[in-house]
Amino acid sequence: MFHIVTDGAADMPPGWEKEYDINVVPINIHFGERTYLGGVDLSNEDFYRLVDESGKIPKTSQPSPFQFKESYQRMAQAGDTILSLHVTSKLSGTFESAVAAARELAEEFNIIPFDSGAGSAALGMMCREARLMERAGAAVQQIIERMYQIRRNVQIVLTLDKLDYARMSGRIGTLQAALASALNIKPIVVLKEGILSMAERVRTRGRALDRVVELLHDRFEKELVNVAAVHARDLQSAQDLLGRVKKIFNFKELILTELSIAVAANLGPGTVGLVVYPAGE
Repeated sequence: MFHIVTDGAADMPPGWEKEYDINVVPINIHFGERTYLGGVDLSNEDFYRLVDESGKIPKTSQPSPFQFKESYQRMAQAGDTILSLHVTSKLSGTFESAVAAARELAEEFNIIPFDSGAGSAALGMMCREARLMERAGAAVQQIIERMYQIRRNVQIVLTLDKLDYARMSGRIGTLQAALASALNIKPIVVLKEGILSMAERVRTRGRALDRVVELLHDRFEKELVNVAAVHARDLQSAQDLLGRVKKIFNFKELILTELSIAVAANLGPGTVGLVVYPAGE
C-alpha cells in the first residue's frame, strides 16, 4: 500500500484527511506543565483562549522520531511505501525527526521523507495531489517529481494583523529584526527558500490585502494555478482575498482553510494570505 503522512503544520479544509487518507502527526504544544497534541486534544479556538487567558504564547515542538515511528508502524504493513511530507526544515526540526524514524524502520517499510520547503496549505495541497496521482495510477517516482515541481514554484504571501505573537514566539528568524522597529504597520511576509521574511511594510489592512494579491498576480499573471486562501481567526478577510482571486487569476483549484496552531502560534490571529502554485497539466 501507499501511505501519505504529514505534520501539524499542514493546513487543509475539513474532511481532507479522511477523503484523501492523509495521516497527520501532530505538533506538541507546551502550556506550562502540560503538553497538548495540536488538533487532537487542543483545538484552534482552545489554543487562542489559553493565550488570551494567560497572556503568553506556548512553546511548540516538532514531533519526535519516536512519535513518527509509532505512527508509521500503526498505519503500515511490512513492505508498504510511506511518503512523509513535511514543513520546511529551515523553520522546524520535523523533517529531521521523520528522517530519523525512517532510518530506524528502513528494513520494514519504504519510507520517503520529503522536505516541502513550505508549509500551511502548500503542504496540505501537496498531500492531496500525491493521493490523487496515486489513485490515478502514477508511479511513486512520478509523484515525487511532482512534489519537487510544486516545491520549486509555490509562492506563499501573508500579512500579519498584529505583531504580538511574532514578537513573543521568537521563531520567525530574519523577520525578528524587521519587527523590532516596526510601529503601527502591517507587514507583508513571504516564504522564500524555506524561510519567512518581510517583503514590505504598509500602513493599512486594506492596502496589505491589496499587496498580497498584487504580488502573486505579478508572479503568475495568466498562468493556470491552484490557490488557497488561509487565515487565523479572520474568515472574512480570507473570503475577501478569494473574491479578489476569482476576478483576476486563472485558477484550477481554489480552497479556503484555517491556519494550523503550528503556524498561528508564530504569526497570530488576524494573519491571512494566499498560497499559489502552477496547476500543471
